[in-house]
Amino acid sequence: MPDALSVHHSRTTLTELMIPSYANFGGKIHGGILLSLMDKVAYACAARHAGTYCVTVSVEGVDFLAPVEVGELVSLHASVNYVGRTSLVIGIRVVAENVKTGQSKHTNTSYFTMVAKDDAGQPTSVPELILENRDDARRFLEAIKRRELKAAYQQELSNAKTSMELASNWSLLDAERCRAVFAF
Repeated sequence: MPDALSVHHSRTTLTELMIPSYANFGGKIHGGILLSLMDKVAYACAARHAGTYCVTVSVEGVDFLAPVEVGELVSLHASVNYVGRTSLVIGIRVVAENVKTGQSKHTNTSYFTMVAKDDAGQPTSVPELILENRDDARRFLEAIKRRELKAAYQQELSNAKTSMELASNWSLLDAERCRAVFAF
């Protein structure tokens, strides 16, 4: 395996027709179907870059911006945005196209963190990422920033959970749609 590969080397697009069996009771495509397709394209992209089996470690940014309809073609565009020693962040842009009208809509963008595994199932090194243009560099830097913000958020949330006192935070429930049926 080469010691470095370009973003272009592993760029992957998966396109699939949305069929009625993928729809929920409201006639829209299940979010779970889209998540499964995103996981597949993330794996394909990561495995191309790593040259080995990869597993999903985390998923960030699954906000569905627009519904996907039965009969639309969904294209999932994946690229390696960042590499660590054994991990890769795969950026995925999902676009749904109405083939009758030719209109396309961006339905979501997500980031899958994958870890490369060797034949024994242990994490293994991945090739460095060659950044060929400003977009590649911007995506790499954004991934670093997302990682920093995620770490800070997790630390802050952990601190808040440890120090959360019901009595001093009880008033926060007043503005929420809940009803406490117990006394503390």
